[in-house]
Amino acid sequence: MSAAGPGPEVSGVLPDPAATRALGGALAALLEPGDLVVLTGPLGAGKTTLVQGMGEAMGVRGQVASPTFIIARVHPPLAGGPPLVHVDAYRLGSLDELEALDLDTSLEDSVTVVEWGEGLVEVLSADRLEVTLDRGHGGAAGEALGASVDEDVAVPRRVTVRGVGPRWAGVVLPGLAAQP
Repeated sequence: MSAAGPGPEVSGVLPDPAATRALGGALAALLEPGDLVVLTGPLGAGKTTLVQGMGEAMGVRGQVASPTFIIARVHPPLAGGPPLVHVDAYRLGSLDELEALDLDTSLEDSVTVVEWGEGLVEVLSADRLEVTLDRGHGGAAGEALGASVDEDVAVPRRVTVRGVGPRWAGVVLPGLAAQP
């Protein structure tokens, strides 16, 4: 595979929040300063749960929670390693608003994870990890959900992880349970 070609991609099912956190931890083991991770999925799909797993594996300070109302939160490392910059782009309407956050000043030294960033943050880096999460619907598990969008409800999530750009060429992504 050439450096300009498509990067690695894996898809599968995460049966519960613990598996979602575990995937976050496995992805964190691959991340380096300067990496950008773009998370896509509807409310309650498990985006913040995935970042919690990343933060735990990276050994960062502070509780990883959705930064919806503060837009961006920096979690410094407790020991060596890069800080985790956790961004929620849901309320951002333009590239100008994104640039006002000055994320590019910390991009080289940090691992930057952006929820709701698809179609907005790709300009920050040609190299990125794209993670798409979608919660299962239907069946007994879906009926048990009702109108809830709680990420901690044990409903299977479909996930696709894709590396984009030369940084991810040749990187082996974590294995996932096959999709049914």
